[in-house]
Amino acid sequence: MGALDLEVLSTLGLAVLAGLAGAALFRRLRMPQVVGYIVIGLVIGRSGLRLVDGAAQETLEPFNMFALGIIGFLVGGELHADIFRKYGKQFVAILLGEGLLAFALVGVPCGLLVYLITGDMMVSVSSGVVFGAIASATDPASTMDVLWEYRAAGALTTAIIAIVALDDALAMTLYGLGTGVARILTRHGGSIWPQVVHTVVELGGAVVLGVAAGWGLSRGIRAGVQKDRTLALTLAVLMLAVGISLTLKLDVVLAAMATGVTLIHLVPHRSRELFHAVRAFSAPVYILFFVLVGARLGLAAMPLWIWALAAVYVIARSIGKMAGAWLGGTLSGAEPVVRNGLGSAIFAQGGVAVGLSIMAGHHLSGIPLGNGMNVGDMIIFTVTATTLIVQLVGPPVTRWAVQRADETGRNVTEEDVMDAMTVADVMNTDMEPLPSHVPLRRAYDLFAETDASACPVIGRNGNLEGLMTFHGLKEALCEPGCLDWLLIGDVAGAADTTVESGRNLGEALHEMDQMQRDIVPVVLSRGDEMPAGLLERGRARRRVREELMRRRGGTATR
Repeated sequence: MGALDLEVLSTLGLAVLAGLAGAALFRRLRMPQVVGYIVIGLVIGRSGLRLVDGAAQETLEPFNMFALGIIGFLVGGELHADIFRKYGKQFVAILLGEGLLAFALVGVPCGLLVYLITGDMMVSVSSGVVFGAIASATDPASTMDVLWEYRAAGALTTAIIAIVALDDALAMTLYGLGTGVARILTRHGGSIWPQVVHTVVELGGAVVLGVAAGWGLSRGIRAGVQKDRTLALTLAVLMLAVGISLTLKLDVVLAAMATGVTLIHLVPHRSRELFHAVRAFSAPVYILFFVLVGARLGLAAMPLWIWALAAVYVIARSIGKMAGAWLGGTLSGAEPVVRNGLGSAIFAQGGVAVGLSIMAGHHLSGIPLGNGMNVGDMIIFTVTATTLIVQLVGPPVTRWAVQRADETGRNVTEEDVMDAMTVADVMNTDMEPLPSHVPLRRAYDLFAETDASACPVIGRNGNLEGLMTFHGLKEALCEPGCLDWLLIGDVAGAADTTVESGRNLGEALHEMDQMQRDIVPVVLSRGDEMPAGLLERGRARRRVREELMRRRGGTATR
């Protein structure tokens, strides 16, 4: 194994461990975990301790593209056709409002500031156009990570997911047109049409590739691929789609998104569990992705005026996103919670913007600004600085927006609820235990006067001896007069299985399902023989469903 292999492996291990530590720290500070990942990346990367060097980051670049592919795939899985049939006009209006207004409000002041620095009108106009186009992009990765971390669901969350999915296509379109204009103005190109054609091919080709990948994946699922191999098949298809996108220079996120959208509509029921498995698999992928994002940000070489340009960019972009989302939502009749909160929730900027800045830097690198810097360098440095700012501020703002809309903690399943509850939360404590040494009539009277289906049985010392069920009582009644001469202990079933009151409810119900038990006695702790209640499967399931509805209704405790 070569030195570079060891370096890459150590980088992966260091990034994951450091990212986990950063996430834990920032959760204690009541901030989204993604901020912790990025800050840790800054500490160990180019702007800090330099524990992750440029060679390792360059080697891991394909991994970053794969991470973007997973993010796009999961976002696509959230985009159902019925949502767009119901809210399509609102989403288009909001998308155009926030994207175009951010484009205009960033392009004009940034162009003016570049003119004050350079004194060249053509350079300032072209720079403003490119900055405006890049400003329209929203980072789906950190935005979705916040929504998933806080289990957000509701009208605002639905709008956020749709807009971050569509923002990519709008940003790519504006960028293609913007760089075309910039190259014409700076005499590096004679026509805008090649850029238009390139953008159409890049977006359209990504959609076609994603639809084909989703169709192929759905065929594999329908063909009966074993359940434990479906995840492997999905990851293989995603890797193939990402690799083809990079080779053909198509949009990676859009291709992966189209794969997810296609799959969720072709096999809606069978793919839900698959999306859940991919999300569970993606945890270390997310950590590595965001830590490496922070590690790549080099801040030491930036001149002071770049930070001034970045400040203008961030302020103008924020105003454009919020005002544009409000305007689009108002004109399309969106709910108040959507038009008032969406602009704040799409504040983040990430990989797409950085990627576009690098492309712009390559196209405009031949235009000098002085002091060894060119227009391409200026764009890359500025977007890097703005990405640092909005990635640190954006996730907390997204969390604030969905919390203000009262949409956190709603995207939960029955399994999530059971994992958060214990046996003590649902056990039946209403029944007093039946002594084993008294006549059976005592049990008969109990079941006749209540709707109980079982009751714990105790000995003279108060310890659990068995379980008296209504079914067992019915079988004993075949003997005339048995109620007075049979004892409860003669009829009760043995208490061969118990569960502790502090046990995780999901685990306890799973064991009951495996043992095919509907009712199990509950004790306070292992080794304790005093009954604390009964765990009844039907009752527990009803309580779980009630809690699920309560949480989805927005009244759950946060």
